[in-house]
Amino acid sequence: MPELIALHPTPTPRLPVAAGARTFAQGLARLAVRSLYAELVLYPKPGLVSLVDNGSHADMTAATFMRSMFALRRYFLDITQAGVDDAPFHALKRLGIDAEARMLRATAGINTHRGAIFCLGMLCAAIGRCRARGVPLTAGAVQAMLLQCWGRELGAHSIDAGAASNGAQARLAYAASGAREEGARGFPSVFAVGLPALRRTLAEGRGMRAARIDALFALMAHISDTNVYHRGGIEGALSVRRRARAFVACGGTASRDWEARALACHRAFVASRLSPGGAADLLGAACLLQAVTVN
Repeated sequence: MPELIALHPTPTPRLPVAAGARTFAQGLARLAVRSLYAELVLYPKPGLVSLVDNGSHADMTAATFMRSMFALRRYFLDITQAGVDDAPFHALKRLGIDAEARMLRATAGINTHRGAIFCLGMLCAAIGRCRARGVPLTAGAVQAMLLQCWGRELGAHSIDAGAASNGAQARLAYAASGAREEGARGFPSVFAVGLPALRRTLAEGRGMRAARIDALFALMAHISDTNVYHRGGIEGALSVRRRARAFVACGGTASRDWEARALACHRAFVASRLSPGGAADLLGAACLLQAVTVN
C-alpha cells in the first residue's frame, strides 16, 4: 500500500570545491539535477507528483519529470560556468529561456520545472561566482553574491509585465508573489525558511527524508505560492497554509504520526486539485544549498 512506501534518496555527494573550474561546474550541475530528483521521489508530498502517484496532476507523471531533468543537465553546467565567468544577467536569462524551451520539448509542452530553472539556475550562477572569487561556500555568501552580482536586474525582472504564464496571471489576479519576487529578494524563503528547516531536522537526527518533508511543509506554511492561487484561488491558498502550519505546529516529523498526517494532507490536496509547486521548487533549491554549503 502507498502508506507503507518509504522512499529514501541516496546521500547527496559533496561538491569538488578544490577541482578545476570545469570539473566544479560539472559537479554542481549533477548536484542540481540530484536535488530535483530528491524532490521528485519524496513522499508523502501533498498534491505533488512522486514515484507513488501523480498527486493533483492529470497531465504529468514522474516520467515526465525525469525527461525534464534529463533535458536540463546541460543548462545547470552552462549557467554555473556563466557564473564563474561573471556573465551579465541577460546572458543568464538567455540560458534560462533556452532551458525552458528544451524542457517543453522534452515534456510535450508541460511545465515541470519552470520555477526550478530560474531558482536553481541563479543559485548555480552565484555558487559559480563564489568559487571564481575564492569565497567560502556558506549560505550567506551565496545569497550575498547573488544580490551583489545580479540583484538590480533580478529586481527589474520581477516586475516584467510581459510574462504570460499561469504564475504571472495569478500574481496579477491575487497580488501574490512568485518565483520572480523571490529572486528579486535573493530567495529569502530558501535561505531563511527551507534550508534552516532542513538542517534543523538533520541536526536532530531524523534523517534526510524527514528533513525534506519538514522543509517542504515549512515552505508551504510560509510562501505565497502562485501555483496554488492558480488552481485554488484565495481559499485554496489559505487551505494550504492552514494545513501546513498545523503540521509544523504539531512538531512536523518529530511527531509519531507525522506520516499519517502528511498522507491525509496529500489526499485532501488531491481532492481539491491543489498543488504547491512553488514550494516544491524551493525545496529543490534548499536541497542544493544543503549539499553545497558548509553552514
